[in-house]
Amino acid sequence: MFSIQAQGAKLCDGMPRREVLRAGGLSVCGLSLSQLLAPQLKASPTNATGGRAKSCIVLFLMGGPPQHSTWDPKPLAPENVRGEIAPISTNVPGMQFGELMPKLAQQADKLAVLRAMTTYDNAHSSSGYYMLTGRPHVPMNAENVNPGVPNDWPNWGAVVQKLTQPRGQLPGAVRLPSHFFNNGGSIWPGQDAGMLGRSYDPWLFRCLPASPDYQISEFQLPENMSLDRLASRRELMRTLESSMTAARSETKVGSFANQQERAYGLLASSASRGAFDLSLESPETRARYGMTQFGQSCLLARRLVEEGVRLVQVNWYRGPEEPFDSPCWDSHGNEAQRLKNVLLPPMDMAFSSLIEDLSDRGMLDETLVVCMGEFGRSPKINANAGRDHWGSVFSVALTGGGVRGGVIHGASDEIGAYPKQGVVKPEDLTATIFHCLGFAPETEFHDPLGRPYAISRGRPVEQILG
Repeated sequence: MFSIQAQGAKLCDGMPRREVLRAGGLSVCGLSLSQLLAPQLKASPTNATGGRAKSCIVLFLMGGPPQHSTWDPKPLAPENVRGEIAPISTNVPGMQFGELMPKLAQQADKLAVLRAMTTYDNAHSSSGYYMLTGRPHVPMNAENVNPGVPNDWPNWGAVVQKLTQPRGQLPGAVRLPSHFFNNGGSIWPGQDAGMLGRSYDPWLFRCLPASPDYQISEFQLPENMSLDRLASRRELMRTLESSMTAARSETKVGSFANQQERAYGLLASSASRGAFDLSLESPETRARYGMTQFGQSCLLARRLVEEGVRLVQVNWYRGPEEPFDSPCWDSHGNEAQRLKNVLLPPMDMAFSSLIEDLSDRGMLDETLVVCMGEFGRSPKINANAGRDHWGSVFSVALTGGGVRGGVIHGASDEIGAYPKQGVVKPEDLTATIFHCLGFAPETEFHDPLGRPYAISRGRPVEQILG
């Protein structure tokens, strides 16, 4: 128990040594301040693009969604290519989507679809790294690889935190409701800050927002911790900082103090903590998104960008009920039934509702939304009625934040196997996202040794920009 009146050995300023150790350990109600709040603005980027997006929401469909049944149907292809999912018309003349996306089909005038996205990498881990960072993995086509040198380029959220000042108490980048991993628990690279260091990692909130007992433990004060006691702890830390200032660099101590103030402010702020409270939404709104982990995560993402978070990555949730051989969108077998019963209806409901909700609130023009996976699926259906990994060509959909709607850019060939025109690589997608957020590809960040790096080696896809 934390107590200012605790007895024991005292330091030269009269504070009990035990209390200094507890306070100086940078743990406030279970929050590690150095991990939560270290990202700070280091330098002001000068290569502004005038992008209109204030925030970005990334919807990542882990496993690889099939382009043939979603954004790039092939009705004239042989049966073993086109599959069971037929195309339907959208509200944009001449544009077709898969029939299991009827709600998104009515939002097509707000969407830009890249139909010639490519990584030429057929491994979840390495292709996922390429998509999340804009840098190809070394080597390519490598499964069950983990974070670390030489594949330590920071992901989008980490770069956003490096380049920008936090808006309010919440962090600049958040991932939810879980991270990516392969069978056996192998964690994909490209999900963290890499060379920038752990302090720039996007916050990972492990949560089940569709569950009745959903809560974010990081923002729950312990039962015996009132806001008054929290304020007392803050005063103790301020006293400790004044002693530290005399012994250390004022700059370092000042940065340390700023991080603490943000942590205390976050815990004490009902608005910041309330951003995670889905019970504040009406039952109708929650039902609109769908009572699935993905649907409620999308709703949570909207609440977070409302409170100033700049980049929220919503990962498709891999629950314990997922089949071992075809989890999430990794549809090696029985693809049509998985798409009909598990995957596409909740995705269609959640993504379309997010677009409508942002539009109704006047937020769509300033919020970029990107729906993507690490790769696509093979053109031919395999012997198990599924499709296999395919990085040669696949689709990505974008909306809002400076993106023109009702646009198709690029094309795959007649069977959706290879690019035909308008190739977009992950570095170009990265450049497009940062352009919309106001940063040119040549904008630089510096690693801990002061070495400069451009945020992208690609170019924005001008054809989809408004």
